[in-house]
This record gives sequence, C-alpha cells and structure tokens, in this order.
Amino acid sequence: MLRNREVQILLLTMCLLNFTAIIAAAFFSLAATVLVFTISALLIGCSWIFTSWRYREIEKLSSYLRQISGGDYSLDVRDNHEGELSILKNNIYKVTIMLSEQRSLLQQDKIKLTNAISDISHQLKTPLTSMLMMADLLSDANLPAAKRTEFTHNIRIQLERIEWLVSSLLKLSKIDAGTVHFKEDVILVKRLLQKALEPVLIPMDIKEQNVLIDGDDRVSFVGDLNWTAEAVINILKNCVEHTQEGGRITISFSENALFTEIVITDNGKGIAKEDLPYIFKRFYKGKNAGEDSIGIGLAMAHSIITSQNGVIDVKSKNGEGTQFRIKFISR
Repeated sequence: MLRNREVQILLLTMCLLNFTAIIAAAFFSLAATVLVFTISALLIGCSWIFTSWRYREIEKLSSYLRQISGGDYSLDVRDNHEGELSILKNNIYKVTIMLSEQRSLLQQDKIKLTNAISDISHQLKTPLTSMLMMADLLSDANLPAAKRTEFTHNIRIQLERIEWLVSSLLKLSKIDAGTVHFKEDVILVKRLLQKALEPVLIPMDIKEQNVLIDGDDRVSFVGDLNWTAEAVINILKNCVEHTQEGGRITISFSENALFTEIVITDNGKGIAKEDLPYIFKRFYKGKNAGEDSIGIGLAMAHSIITSQNGVIDVKSKNGEGTQFRIKFISR
C-alpha cells in the first residue's frame, strides 16, 4: 500500500498537519499538547486502518478480474451492503454474468459452425465424387456418344444441385446472422401464392397433380413478399415431391383479428411420426425423403417465417398426406 503515491501524499499531509497542531498546542499547556497528540495519533491510526481495508478489498477485486480474464466465471462478489465499493462489486458481478452468457453463446455458435461445415462437406462430397468419376470416364476417347451425353447431363444435374445448395446455405447464413432486412409491406395472400406456384407448376404438370386454392382475395398480412414466397415455394416443392402422380394439393387461407393463416395440404405419402419433431431441422431427411433430397428446404422455410413474427406447424400421418399450417401474427 505504501508504494502508492497517493497514500504517501496523504500520510505526509496528515503528519504535517498534526505536527503543526501539536506545536501550536505546546504554546498553551502540556495537557493541550498531550490531547492534540493523542487525537492526532488516533486519527492517523483510523485512517491507516480504513485505507488498508479498502486496498485489501480492491486487491480482491483485482484478483477476481484476473480470474475472469483467465476464463473463470464461477466466482460471486455480490455485496448487499451500502457504499460505493459494494456498488462496484455488484456492477462487476453483472458484467461477469454478461461475459459468461456471451461466452456460452459463442461456444454454441462454434458448435453450430462446426456441425454446419461437417454437414456441408457431407452434402458436397457425394456429387463431387460422382462428377470426378464421370469426368474420368469422359476423358476416354473410346467412350460411346450416348454414354458421353448421359454423363454430361448427369454432371450438369449435379452442378445445379450444388449451386442450389450453396445459394440456400448463403440465404440461411444471412438469416441466422440477422443481416437480412425483411420488409413490412401489406401482402395479399393471393398474390403471394401466385408468385410461389410459378416454379412448381411444371413439376406438378409432369406428375399430373392438381392444386385447389380456397380463400378470400382480400386476405392479407404484413411481411416481405419475396422472402415469404421463397418459404412457400420450398413447402410446395416438398408437397409435390412427396405426392404421387395424379395427387392433389390444397391451399386455403383466411384472416381474423389475431392472425392470417395459410394451410397447405397434400394427399401424398406423409411423414413418419418419429420424423415430425425434426422435420424443420437443417439437413434432416426423413424416412420418406427422396434420393435427391438435401433436407434444407423446410429448414429455410421455417427460418424465413419465424423471422417475420410467424409460426409454422406440420401435421402428418404416414400414408395419409401432410398439412403445413402457417400463421402470421397481426401487427
């Protein structure tokens, strides 16, 4: 403590003042001199004890901060007494809790990133391996023209699959990072469905599937048209993929004082009961998933809808079709 300049100055000042008071008292009487000396000694002693206590407490806080910087957030320095030192302790404790929570979140993010990289590597490995094999076969000058055309077509399909995967992952990463600015426009559900149905009309026509739409043309909600259409497209693609030829997809929508609801139902092969809790999990593929399924479309739909104050639920029975229920809370 005596190494601190402020303490040295304080003690020197107090000693000079007390020495001056003792000399002044000596001009009056011996009793006054003794009294002043005794009071001065007591004051210096009390000041010394109090200053020593404060420095010990500050040293404890310094040690606590060193432990925090070392990654130990388990210590508790909360103090229920009054005073500036107690306030400082409580504020340090609050910062410690905040740092602990941030560290936990960062750890979770690292785990998610590791899992995502692992999933992406797994998803890319299969098409890349397939394309490498076909590229080697294409280098054979004696390869028949029919096989060369077939391999070239297959490579194109795999490249389109990789392009879609990368594009989808970029969109998901933007949503996860919170960098996507969702517009808050009034959207007519009828217009949303028209935009979402365009990319799936040809696959539906190939499979001779019918789509039935039922709802008031005035039904609307507040959201982002393009992003919401992206979500609905992925849901419709899932319905088309899991519905047999000649099947039916029904879309109904309605609005009340609390929310706007869109219900998309198919009469396809449905989702197994054990797969339902994980259907919106990224890269999850259920028992009835197709061979080309990646397991990212429904995860993207879920992220887009929930990021816009919406809710999406799924009900399904194996062999009896699937129903997706989307709700946008009124604002």
